[in-house]
Amino acid sequence: MIPKGSWVLIHRTILKAGERAPSVPDDTKRLPLEMWVKGRLTADGNEGAEVEVITRTGRRESGRLLEVNPAYKHGFGDYVPELLDISEQVRREVFGG
Repeated sequence: MIPKGSWVLIHRTILKAGERAPSVPDDTKRLPLEMWVKGRLTADGNEGAEVEVITRTGRRESGRLLEVNPAYKHGFGDYVPELLDISEQVRREVFGG
């Protein structure tokens, strides 16, 4: 059981694939419109259960509880040695020496 007030990540499908607007590109129309939101639980809940959260901006959203204390998992990719060389070259050209 995850206690009320915990910081969590929820997921909800907003529109199914067949419900998308006609003006949406075909490759996008074939996919559902989904939402992932972080917020504080308004009541105790379990992972996988439908819960309600209050976001940092005060919105109330509901969805399936995915994760407790979600971390940022993005990155800038693998190290690219050429970028270091380019950076050094730009510094020489801009600042001299």
